[in-house]
Amino acid sequence: MKTSVVSNEQSNGSIWAVALRSSLLLIVVCGIVYPLVSTGLAQLIFPSQANGSMVKDSSGNVVGSELIGQSFKDPSFFQGRVSSIDNDAAGSGSNNYAPSNPELLKRVQESVAQWKKENPEVPFSQVPVDLITNSGSGLDPHISPASALAQVSRISALRTISQDQLKALVTKYTEGRDLGVFGEERVNVLKLNLALTELSK
Repeated sequence: MKTSVVSNEQSNGSIWAVALRSSLLLIVVCGIVYPLVSTGLAQLIFPSQANGSMVKDSSGNVVGSELIGQSFKDPSFFQGRVSSIDNDAAGSGSNNYAPSNPELLKRVQESVAQWKKENPEVPFSQVPVDLITNSGSGLDPHISPASALAQVSRISALRTISQDQLKALVTKYTEGRDLGVFGEERVNVLKLNLALTELSK
């Protein structure tokens, strides 16, 4: 009987020892080794992306990330997508309103009114839909090339830069489809506005 009790105690002790060793091994491998290796490889192979795809101005100062949209209130800059969270990178998302929701109708009407006020010379029928609709994340940093071109006349008048120069700038900063087939052509608003600032000097 005593032998059986001692044997059970030894067996339990052995199980606990194995569990402890396994836990320590997993902590070291998954909590230390793997993060260090993956972070090191990311810094080596994709340093820009690993550090947040930060965008710098001509002075080398970080002004934002190319992955997160910003609000440009000054009408002399290119405007991005509507954001129900005001491009707050602390969280993403948008109000999931149905097309019949009066709150959605109100927001769209406000966007349309603002557009007409700032761009009276551009017929509303020519306004690309992405300029008056919210992005799903609320953080979309891109607009379509057509949306950028629709703002050229306003910016040209406010900055006394020729429309041809601005159109050339939009073309220069238009990004193609990923791998030539995925997604749509797009323009990063932050990069475009940085280039616009340099052009205005």
